[in-house]
Amino acid sequence: MTVEEILNKTKTFVQEELINAEGGHDWFHIERVYKNSLLIAKSEPVDTFIVALGALLHDIADSKFHNGDETIGPKKAREFLFNLNIDSKTIEHVVNIIENISFKSSLSPDKTIFKSPELDVVQDADRLDAIGAIGIARCFNYGGFKNRELYNPDIAPNLNMTKAEYKNSTAPTINHFYEKLLLLKDKMNTKTGQKIAQARHDYMLDFLKQFFSEWNGVK
Repeated sequence: MTVEEILNKTKTFVQEELINAEGGHDWFHIERVYKNSLLIAKSEPVDTFIVALGALLHDIADSKFHNGDETIGPKKAREFLFNLNIDSKTIEHVVNIIENISFKSSLSPDKTIFKSPELDVVQDADRLDAIGAIGIARCFNYGGFKNRELYNPDIAPNLNMTKAEYKNSTAPTINHFYEKLLLLKDKMNTKTGQKIAQARHDYMLDFLKQFFSEWNGVK
């Protein structure tokens, strides 16, 4: 089976798995991360096949939609790739990307973090989709999906969350900007990711300035 055939089968598999997914974590999210991963990979010394598979499978079963179970996604990805006769080294690398890509993974200081150039690329692409105009749209879409308040001035952002607190948070949507989204710019791994992130970060700051002006009746 050629690389193109493998990637096409993977795309079909992901599309079918995420057919009824929440709008911020659906196939189109995967597609954007996939495209940005390939863009960033052009400037990095990486295995683009692993990058492509990691990007396509990184959210195959996001734990937030599976009662917090972080084992389902890696298991699904491993079984799928095994059935395509992908070599074990590649499978384990892709699974490691899935297990370590999330922001909440960085909140576990006791965990031995897996690192690779391929993870750096896919992680940057995933984080880029969490900021900027699309990041704002995704943030409020998920907040609506969870029936959260837009903003509550009596609930301050928690800037020192543990992984458990992050996973169980029910805070207003605006808090998420301060608890995660505005922090991502400085967590980018690659120069390309850093450059794109800066513009999207600035866009979010402008949005928040306008949001609070309107909230406070200034304009």
